[in-house]
Amino acid sequence: MNIAPDQVVSIHYTLKDDSGKILDSSVDGEPLTYLHGHGNLIPGLERELAGKSAGDRINVTIAPTDGYGEYDAALVQSVPRRALKGIRDLRVGTRLQAQTAQGPRAMTVSRIVGDLVTLDGNHPLAGKNLNFDVEIAEVRAATPEELSHGHVHGPGGHHHH
Repeated sequence: MNIAPDQVVSIHYTLKDDSGKILDSSVDGEPLTYLHGHGNLIPGLERELAGKSAGDRINVTIAPTDGYGEYDAALVQSVPRRALKGIRDLRVGTRLQAQTAQGPRAMTVSRIVGDLVTLDGNHPLAGKNLNFDVEIAEVRAATPEELSHGHVHGPGGHHHH
């Protein structure tokens, strides 16, 4: 069975940056299971997997535009420390939800200089090439319930919201 929209696909993957550092991997745990064609994976990876079948291996580089987007300097803002007074243990790398004009957004503390805290609203992988090594473990038809919900249920059905 080939990967096509409305198929449930299980993959093992290793994600590296351009220097070869491993950023994420499923190899030691459960495979990642997703519903193909419903925007549950980054667009570039979904496109590369289309038409493949169980047992196939692919090695692909996804550009930022097909991954987590280009790095957007407009999503970086500096705020006085007192604006974050509810947060203890604030340090570089701390992730928090900030209310923005566009609604809540995940921000990462990227710098702290004196009383000024720099918050970065870019995805940590924005602007980076994503080098995926993927092995397709299983391809099956989605159940009607999975289709109506737009994501996978049951074992291996991770909720990434």
